Amino acid sequence: MELRQLRSLITLVECDFSVSRTAEKLFLVQSAVSQHITRLEHELGLQLVIRQGKRITGLSRHGQKVLQFGNNMISSEQSILDVSLEQQDQKKGILRIGATHTQARYVLPPVIRAFNKIYPQVELQLYQSNPGELADMALRDIVDMSICTEALASHEGLISMDCYHWNRSVITLPEHPLTRLKKISFNSLCKYPVITYVQGFTGRGHFDNALEKAGLSAHIVLSAADTDVIKTYVREGMGIGIIASMAYDEKTDSGLVKMDLSHLFEQESTMIAYKKDKYIRSYQTYFMQLFQKMAKD
Repeated sequence: MELRQLRSLITLVECDFSVSRTAEKLFLVQSAVSQHITRLEHELGLQLVIRQGKRITGLSRHGQKVLQFGNNMISSEQSILDVSLEQQDQKKGILRIGATHTQARYVLPPVIRAFNKIYPQVELQLYQSNPGELADMALRDIVDMSICTEALASHEGLISMDCYHWNRSVITLPEHPLTRLKKISFNSLCKYPVITYVQGFTGRGHFDNALEKAGLSAHIVLSAADTDVIKTYVREGMGIGIIASMAYDEKTDSGLVKMDLSHLFEQESTMIAYKKDKYIRSYQTYFMQLFQKMAKD
């Protein structure tokens, strides 16, 4: 068994079982990818993939187990290389960060700017996705670390750290009736159409639970993963927006009114996480410490 065979299997899954895309990504010919999979099956004495004619359509039960251990082996190989690279040049490398849109757009820019001044030779690669996929990307070492509110703390294979706490605000057009209230209640929120995050993003589950506990439900007319999309449809007059408070920018969002909702909802925690057995280089540690410090400020 060779690492290149496992790498072909892992990449095949990442490419939705497209042999052509796998070959392109690994800089191989398609026949080489097929041979890697076939030889791995032969050496292990197991059927790893499901075939329909000449097409590979999925993983077998054994293939899923081999994929899990294969990911660990490839990750360990990268950690060994990182140990070597650390000694060769501590200020040069690649930092792969997974984050939701809210983190990437509203929280990370000043952190990345400050990091770049200290480590100008480190290339930052930013991957945006949903919290569930971000946890999986960290587990599979596709990213060095993931940043989001949901999903990270529940994975035993990840080391997770609390970074900062945040709450929600409602945004409206300036003439909306909510702007005339001294204090907004759940009842007043539920009188109007709501635009907020989709399930699994930016505390949506806790938002729904808080309303349910109050015996109410919101009239959700539109949900999105992207805060800027929520703002766009609030400007269109479709409803009020419920967003993470840090996602309001006083300059670019001057046409919208923001009102605090921290008296209604419990705080949310944004976390940063990385794979438990991953070798962490000094600049990666510095970035995590910098993010924790700056995000709190």
